[in-house]
Amino acid sequence: MQVTETLNEGLKRAYQINLTAAELDAKVDEKLVEAQPDVEMKGFRKGKVPMALLKKQFGDRLMGEVMQESMDGAMSQHFEDSGDKPAMQPKIEMVDGEKWKKGDDVTFDVTYEALPEIPDFDGKKIKLEKLVAKIEEKAVKEALEGLAENAQSFEDRKKGSKAKDGDQVVIDFRGSVDGEDFDGGAAEDYPLVLGSNSFIPGFEEQLVGVKAGDDIEVNVKFPDDYGSENLKGKDAVFACSVKEVKAPAKAEIDDELAKKFGAEDLNALKGQIEERLGAEYASAARAVMKRKLLDELDKKVKFDLPPSLVEAEAGQIAHQLWHEDNPDVEGHDHPEVEATDEHKELAERRVRLGLLLADIGQKKEIQVTDAEMSQAIMAQARQYPGQERQFFDFVQQNQQMQQQIQAPLFEDKVVDFIFELAEVKEKSVTKAALQKAVEALEEE
Repeated sequence: MQVTETLNEGLKRAYQINLTAAELDAKVDEKLVEAQPDVEMKGFRKGKVPMALLKKQFGDRLMGEVMQESMDGAMSQHFEDSGDKPAMQPKIEMVDGEKWKKGDDVTFDVTYEALPEIPDFDGKKIKLEKLVAKIEEKAVKEALEGLAENAQSFEDRKKGSKAKDGDQVVIDFRGSVDGEDFDGGAAEDYPLVLGSNSFIPGFEEQLVGVKAGDDIEVNVKFPDDYGSENLKGKDAVFACSVKEVKAPAKAEIDDELAKKFGAEDLNALKGQIEERLGAEYASAARAVMKRKLLDELDKKVKFDLPPSLVEAEAGQIAHQLWHEDNPDVEGHDHPEVEATDEHKELAERRVRLGLLLADIGQKKEIQVTDAEMSQAIMAQARQYPGQERQFFDFVQQNQQMQQQIQAPLFEDKVVDFIFELAEVKEKSVTKAALQKAVEALEEE
């Protein structure tokens, strides 16, 4: 094998690799010798077929296999000798491939972009600020009031009272389109909270002011994007009988409320709320500190970036943002999306930080454990109630899905490693200030 460098410019590399006909023939012979003891052919005992006959019978077929294996082996040897790691799949083109004939050398060109050497950095020189928000009594009280509101009940209004927004009306109703009843358009003793927007637009508003015992016709139009094809955009009439009008009664904040939410008493419920708020504040503070860390790394650590990686990332960013602006378009059946300079700038940051964090993780032998992966998979599986096992099995058999789950876990472990090295100073802030810092992240 002979390797000749034809391009070495920045991270761009190109080589021409030559495999001699003698090398290829020798490997074909090796395969034939290895297979000979098991070959059976008419007129010969098993394992006694002459080598010349084997080569005539199977040589051409084996040559294609040998050529591919030799090219793969040559590539592996080249990367081992050079120390290069390709940023993306190398491009391989056989020279004079159409003219090649048996007995010729095999020559092919290899082009790729090498991953850059990542400079070392001193994590101890990184200075970060950690926001610490105290759990105020006001926040706990607001959370309790929210739980009480969710646990509210409804009590009968005074006879003859008119229904207000927020009240619950208990109704019988039957809907029709063009005088014909339709499936799913009728119910009895249905409790409907006015203002909940749980019915067709315009339905609940027409029940404001009704009293128990009233009969009323509600006229509405089904939305053009309604789920049932036969009802889309259709005018409908609902004959409604109002049976009860009830006013909301917020639950008392006491031990009984606590028991409804699985706590022993009110103090225990407050403790659970404080624990949850503490976790929320810590998660928010970590997100803010992580962004500051990434900003620092982006400024302090510079190296050349493989253009192909940046181009691919910019294209992905542009495509994703286009779909966010055009949510009605699914799939890829749309005009080509061009990456802007802003997309490319963001892509450069993502590629730089991705390569840097991967390099740090590799050098420090940071790994995601099987237990951590299983926990993350199960957390995602809970988004599919009743199908958790199917989701888990799907991920176990899908390498790409595993990588998507593993990548953020690995990144967070590397970030935590750098946090331990960095000089971190705590800063006490209010909940509002922490929230503002988080909102600033979303705007960037």
